[in-house]
Amino acid sequence: MEGLKAKSSQFTLEGEPFRILGGSIHYFRVPRAYWEDRLLKMKACGLNTLTTYVPWNLHEPERGTFNFQDQLDLKAFVTLAGDLGLWVILRPGPYICAEWDLGGLPSWLLQDKEMQLRTTYPGFVDAVNRYFNKLISVIKPLMFEEGGPIIAVQVENEYGSYAKDENYMPFIKNCLESRGIKELLLTSDNWEGLRYGGIDGVLKTINLQRLSFGAIHHLANMQPQKPLMVMEYWSGWFDVWGEYHHVFHAEDMVAVVSEILERGVSINLYMFHGGTSFGFMNGAMDLGTYKPQVTSYDYDAPLSEAGDCTLKFQLLRNVFSQYHSEPLPKVPSPPERKAYDPIPIQQHLSLWDSLHFTDKPCRSDRPVNMENLPVNNNNGQSYGYTLYETTISCGETLNSRNNIRDRALVFMNRQHVGFLDYKTHELTLPKGKGERTLSFLVENCGRVNYGKALDEQRKGIVGDIFLDHTPLRGFTIFCLDMKPGFLKRILSSGHWKSDIKSPSIPGFFLARLHVDGHPKDTFIRLPGWGKGVVFVNGKNLGRHWFIGPQHFLYLPGPWLKSGENQIVVFEEQKAEDTIMFAENPEHGKTIDVYKLPFCTLL
Repeated sequence: MEGLKAKSSQFTLEGEPFRILGGSIHYFRVPRAYWEDRLLKMKACGLNTLTTYVPWNLHEPERGTFNFQDQLDLKAFVTLAGDLGLWVILRPGPYICAEWDLGGLPSWLLQDKEMQLRTTYPGFVDAVNRYFNKLISVIKPLMFEEGGPIIAVQVENEYGSYAKDENYMPFIKNCLESRGIKELLLTSDNWEGLRYGGIDGVLKTINLQRLSFGAIHHLANMQPQKPLMVMEYWSGWFDVWGEYHHVFHAEDMVAVVSEILERGVSINLYMFHGGTSFGFMNGAMDLGTYKPQVTSYDYDAPLSEAGDCTLKFQLLRNVFSQYHSEPLPKVPSPPERKAYDPIPIQQHLSLWDSLHFTDKPCRSDRPVNMENLPVNNNNGQSYGYTLYETTISCGETLNSRNNIRDRALVFMNRQHVGFLDYKTHELTLPKGKGERTLSFLVENCGRVNYGKALDEQRKGIVGDIFLDHTPLRGFTIFCLDMKPGFLKRILSSGHWKSDIKSPSIPGFFLARLHVDGHPKDTFIRLPGWGKGVVFVNGKNLGRHWFIGPQHFLYLPGPWLKSGENQIVVFEEQKAEDTIMFAENPEHGKTIDVYKLPFCTLL
């Protein structure tokens, strides 16, 4: 049987005309226990093809150490999709964008100060080859020609928006073909990028939200007598901290989808179900101004962050049903949710007391950026916070020279005195005599995932900090990446205090949630708290920040257990004595993406 072919103006699959009705779900953004639920809902909406990215930074967290188990079991996810009757388009990168830290590239690449990402720079080529050796050994048995559901593979992602090296895309194409990938190869680019992102012998597809500027016609002219596909039809949009929640009204979206289908064009909804950028994995924008993205990747998608079928889902189901000769499957019922009763904070551990449980601190005359710290088997620090401490005896004005990445709380003798970030470079220190400890708690708020700033994503302190025009020297540096091992160590320590009336901040706050019976999904709310991270039973749910727009964290029921559950909040600024829960998220103020300038959605 022939797989997916693009030899005329219409796709064929198994020798018959085929229309791709696709949707994106990222296995790494959905609790494994819910993979089947989300894929069944995709089928019930009338879609026939799943697309997913593959995040290199999760699968190779340290150089040469690979993880394709549990939540990252790509083979199980693709196999499940096939078993449920879905075809699969795989988008393996190595760069994926995805509003994901560094676009899915591992941070240890940045240890090389000469590194040129997404080029044929030897250090990048060597790393990609090692990764693809492993990745393709996992995915090759899942290809159509081997009896699997994968009918097409994307060559890199949106390279036309980057386009630094004309030899790069041929290199990635060869990475796939030389390792035995024979399925249809695709590229995807936005309207502007189409001019630069293509490659001979590979089908071009387009990413868009509006049918403006004759985008489909433009694609058709570029490759006549080839099938047309919108690889990413943006069903909503992502959010950044400090701005409004983006929405794309269902009627507006469905009108464009209907027109695309009426023109005979194949489509993939990005996203069909957004899910959650759990932990520290959110990316950031930088089109002149750095803007970190929120933890929720709800995306205003047809299936909500918690798996609810929205109005978009219902309207799309009506549209897609017209392209099926048989009635669509029944829609699965949503998982139950519950607003658990508020729980009190029971114990507190200051940041300073937690330092005993970090890896051995690094001592360095000059500041060392996160990625070059001698931790994690010399792969550096990828995510979280880094604490830099030095001693001063005089001086009044700190100037960061914009060398803080991305946000630093500043302490004098471990008392908070201010902060430094991209906008605030100067800070006047309180007067004092004798030797004093100056500390910088620096947070990696998320590496940029799109655009030319990709190459400047080293985090921590990335250059000299000056005190009255003299560069600071003599640092002790603590890695606070807050991995599960660190959490276990602090939870079993005897340093926790039960008096929480005047806690030392920053610090960790411990509460216990008792669940009777079968655990249900819920949302954590932290009204009155400041900024930080939430852990439940050792799993990092993501970041909270009072500036919004996100004022909740999705807590999947499968990550809770009957009986006692430990909830730890790391708080930087301001703590309350209670953790709240809600049955539904509160997205706050919204902005309609259809009203944004077109250029902001490129």
